[in-house]
Amino acid sequence: MLDLSSAQAFLRQHQLDAWLVYDFRNSNPVLWQVLGLQRPSTRRAFLYIPARGPARLLAHAIEQGTFEGAGVPLETYTGWPHLHAWLHEVLAGCRRVAMEYSPGGALPITSWVDGGTLDLVRSCGVEVVSSADLFQASLASWSPAALASHRDACVQVAQVKDAAFAHLTRCLRENRPCSEYELQQSMLADITRRGLETDHGPIVAFNAHSGNPHYEPRATGSSPLAPGDWVLLDLWARQPGPEQVYGDITWVACAAAQATAEQQRLFDMVKQARDLVVTHLQRAWAAGNPVQGWEADRLARDFLDQAGYGPQFLHRTGHSLGPGRAVHGLGANLDDLESHDTRLLLPCTGFSVEPGIYLPHFGVRLEINIYVDPDTGPQVTTPAQEEIICLLP
Repeated sequence: MLDLSSAQAFLRQHQLDAWLVYDFRNSNPVLWQVLGLQRPSTRRAFLYIPARGPARLLAHAIEQGTFEGAGVPLETYTGWPHLHAWLHEVLAGCRRVAMEYSPGGALPITSWVDGGTLDLVRSCGVEVVSSADLFQASLASWSPAALASHRDACVQVAQVKDAAFAHLTRCLRENRPCSEYELQQSMLADITRRGLETDHGPIVAFNAHSGNPHYEPRATGSSPLAPGDWVLLDLWARQPGPEQVYGDITWVACAAAQATAEQQRLFDMVKQARDLVVTHLQRAWAAGNPVQGWEADRLARDFLDQAGYGPQFLHRTGHSLGPGRAVHGLGANLDDLESHDTRLLLPCTGFSVEPGIYLPHFGVRLEINIYVDPDTGPQVTTPAQEEIICLLP
């Protein structure tokens, strides 16, 4: 379970009386990350964390086993009047309470509570504010063990990537067929052999398929590799465990001795956009200037827009990386496209930087990971691709 001291310190610092975490049918991943559990539930549950004092957990009487080992004394209810009475009791005397809610839906990644439940909580006479910064500060931060697990994962996914490119080179030299799906399955097997886990298979995309940021090869209809083809590999994995952090990278290659002029031009632009973000983050840290997630995204986006490829940059510049089972963590994203993420890129948190350009016939994305070291600032934790991999001599 989360060490509540950091959350309670945040509550006191920001004049918040409590953090009320609500879940219904696993609708709120924050509850389960706080509790350090991942179990199916079917009824409403509330975790009340006051700014001072012990936490309280309420769940339905028939789900006592679901919350066994939660680390918080369990209270139960059977009917809705009991649930409502419990809320009025714990919130008595509270003025401002944090919940997983985003005003106006501005940050969907932080908004997990339905409108009706917000009405119910507000009927207890409290103001509900967003817990976005609270759960970033308490749940997205990396412990030394989490950082060590991430660094190991970064080394290993890079080795899986190298082995995959070497396999493609052998296939080209020996004139052996190799499809996107075949390579994906080989990479998955390599990840498993290393004792790592991933939520689903890597992206292996040849030619036009690399122009689809979320392409997934299938057993049928997967493209075979041919000389001259363009290749994009996106892979992520982590050590098993509750606080381990993924390593997540994207690299590109051409099945030739030299890339085409167009491939080189797009690669250079994406690489420059990536490096602009890294340089800005490191200079801002050195100057003592905090950076919000949207600002980092805007830097890369404006650069690619000025180069004429703004409409072909289809996603945010980066996503949070944090402890837990999800590749995309609960911290700040580098995003001024899908949302305007005003959360700060805090010390002891991490995220990806992965600008991309996607054309109908091929796409380029270059992904690295960054950890904000509390002493030295933003540090790149993955290998950074500096030139196109040419699979043939």
